[in-house]
Amino acid sequence: MADSRFNCMILPLFLSLCLLVSSTQATDVQYCDKTADYSVKVKGVEISPYPVARGKPATFSISATADGAITGGKLTIDVAYFGWHVHSETHDLCAETSCPVTTGDFVVAHSQVLPGFTPPGSYSLKMRMYDADKNELTCIGFNFDIGFASSVADS
Repeated sequence: MADSRFNCMILPLFLSLCLLVSSTQATDVQYCDKTADYSVKVKGVEISPYPVARGKPATFSISATADGAITGGKLTIDVAYFGWHVHSETHDLCAETSCPVTTGDFVVAHSQVLPGFTPPGSYSLKMRMYDADKNELTCIGFNFDIGFASSVADS
């Protein structure tokens, strides 16, 4: 009897943990130029929630290490859907992380709501980071998915 009560408590806890784990995804990152010696090294990207839900907030957190101080700059983001360019945007680096960035570890975090009409499927994102003098600090690419869960009616 005690075993069945224990099992009844463990199963819901296990399922809850599975839902939490699946709501955030670390994704594989590739450098745009595998031979370049970028002054910002990207350690990883976490996307939450995963898959991204249409019409709901999504956060992309990029963990990186800077070889030197960064006082300002910009991020450019290009998004493709099944290989077709569908979106570009530019952001002030200091709006996405605390400036000045000191030598060492830092995180760039960007949150936004994707429109409810965004088609579900697989997307690829390319992000370039520039300093205030327009020198490229890093360039990465990664893939992410937008789920079927939300719709225009949900937003």
